[in-house]
Amino acid sequence: MTTVASKTPEMPETPRNLANPESLGTPTTPTPRGDGTPNAPATRAEICVAACADAWRGDGEIIASPMGLIPQLGARLARLTFSPELLLSDGESLFQANVPGDGEDVFEGYFPYRLVFDLVWHGRRHVMMGASQVDRYGNQNISAIGADWNRPTAQLLGARGAPGNTINNPTSYWIARHSPKVFVEKVDLVSGVGYDRAAALGAAARFHEIRRVVTDLAVLDFETDDHRMRLRSVHPGVSVAEVVAATGFELAGLDASVGADATADANASTYSDGAAAVPTTRIPTTEELRLIREVLDPRNTRNREVPEPPEA
Repeated sequence: MTTVASKTPEMPETPRNLANPESLGTPTTPTPRGDGTPNAPATRAEICVAACADAWRGDGEIIASPMGLIPQLGARLARLTFSPELLLSDGESLFQANVPGDGEDVFEGYFPYRLVFDLVWHGRRHVMMGASQVDRYGNQNISAIGADWNRPTAQLLGARGAPGNTINNPTSYWIARHSPKVFVEKVDLVSGVGYDRAAALGAAARFHEIRRVVTDLAVLDFETDDHRMRLRSVHPGVSVAEVVAATGFELAGLDASVGADATADANASTYSDGAAAVPTTRIPTTEELRLIREVLDPRNTRNREVPEPPEA
């Protein structure tokens, strides 16, 4: 029989669950360079972690299911800061009352696999998973590459839980390498359901929501009238033109001919090519950087997944 610890974690005198990210500390200078030391500027990987964390902002008491290193760090960062109600699993059958690295492991609930679907069928879970291909409406492929499904060019994971995740829960995607091979006009096989297909399902897709796509270059979403993907923000040091060139379809809200000089201005809040203005992805606050570097990932494994771009 599994015994669940009943220890209650001590609450800090000053709550860390503040809705305003600026209240967690003073943002660092908006430059992505850094060596991981306590006072270094935010790295590209750390900007991605904070962007993933923001996907869960305002979700309340739901199950957070991050798949992969950067999403895991993001969900744990959200739990430690502005989303303390998030439920985090140990990956097996227990809900954790704290996050790994933040003191002794403490568990607050028993959640075996047989109980999972009682919650996930009702929209009480937000999944962040990967995508081998994704199109303008958020259809995702993790099954196979190639038009001939009987003889695919590359056999991948298979659809696994992607259809159920996308129909029954808010879903976001993390993509470590933003490229035209991933962002395609049409996915070879639909694993996760996008907005165009969900629209035909009626009430069966009442919980469907593709919330964010976070990549090593940018943050994208589907907050447009027709739910086509748009550029929500561009990471510091990345140009709008670079994101457009790395995307295999036209992003909503951007002129098709984005100038190559659409680069970052460290003193401005937007990137602009003259035709479109795109906000910069926010820099993690001082407190968020401390948590990432000292509590969540002191071994700096994040930079292996998202290495620093070469110096300009």
